[in-house]
Amino acid sequence: MSRIRLVAAIAAVVVGAALTVVAANSASAAACASAWSSSAVYTGGMTASYNNKNWRAQWWTQNETPGTAAVWADQGSCGGTTTPPPTTCNHPNWVQGQFYAAGSIVKYTNGLYYIAEHDNPGYDPTVSTWYWEPYTCGTNPPTTTTTPPATGGFVVSEAQFQQMFPNRNPFYTYAGLTAALSAYPGFAKTGSDTVRRQEAAAFLANANHETGGLVHVVEQNQANYPHYCDAGQPYGCPAGQAAYYGRGPIQLSWNFNYKAAGDALGLPLLTNPWLVQNDASVAWKTALWYWNTQSGPGTMTPHNAMVNGYGFGETIRSINGSLECGGRNPAQVQSRVDAYQRFVGILGVPAGNNLYC
Repeated sequence: MSRIRLVAAIAAVVVGAALTVVAANSASAAACASAWSSSAVYTGGMTASYNNKNWRAQWWTQNETPGTAAVWADQGSCGGTTTPPPTTCNHPNWVQGQFYAAGSIVKYTNGLYYIAEHDNPGYDPTVSTWYWEPYTCGTNPPTTTTTPPATGGFVVSEAQFQQMFPNRNPFYTYAGLTAALSAYPGFAKTGSDTVRRQEAAAFLANANHETGGLVHVVEQNQANYPHYCDAGQPYGCPAGQAAYYGRGPIQLSWNFNYKAAGDALGLPLLTNPWLVQNDASVAWKTALWYWNTQSGPGTMTPHNAMVNGYGFGETIRSINGSLECGGRNPAQVQSRVDAYQRFVGILGVPAGNNLYC
């Protein structure tokens, strides 16, 4: 977590080449940086202004709106007047075993306040000092923003998505994910709010495992590429024998899967499989196609497994059960389960039963 949010009284603001020192309770706000642009690329340390505030990019970003994405750190009001910091505290009591995201502020049993420096599953603030540090409540507390629901009402906000995948490849955009949701409107919108969040967490946990945390867009072992052409299919492999390697969040592979996904989505994936690695929305759509329509080596689709109460373990079976389930590769299964448990913690719901296959 950036410690710039914890500066108590004086904030140094760089304006052009001049250094202007502004008291925290000054009546004049800093000058506004250049206006944020959705098409511009920002790297760590760059600033932009949006909604009368300056924002600092903490890592690479593009088309992630300041105030709704964790990549942007609030630098305070600009071009107007600032509001003095609050002098009272109203933070919740710490609860042992409850998940806390970095930046959470709690009141401990000793009456003091602590701020989470790192995500943690409810460690004691007075014991786990790497996860928590004391917080002086009422003295310029860190700015918090409430992230509105994404377009279409997706149960995972952009800030939560970034929290799940802090090191993701820039290809895997949140906008690409939300744009893909219209292809399968039942996804993460079926059942209770808890079930919807569990399904979203399960889908993203499996994508996390398949791509190393949304880092890899294509399969890394190129020696496998020629193996994914089933020439016995009547349509063959028109894009070339080595063209149907794994791509996207669920690593779509094989010519027959590209054919089926393309037919379902109305895309020419059999003849142009590269669409999956060049268009984020298409990549997410292929993952949702598999999740909602394919049972793979399992007996049900991952979507049905989550909305009908069969549990996360059945999603693993449907994605890679022939290689991982039944004790074949418990470490890989555990990796998926660990990600799922972390993600439901971020979304604030229990993991449910039947986590393993």
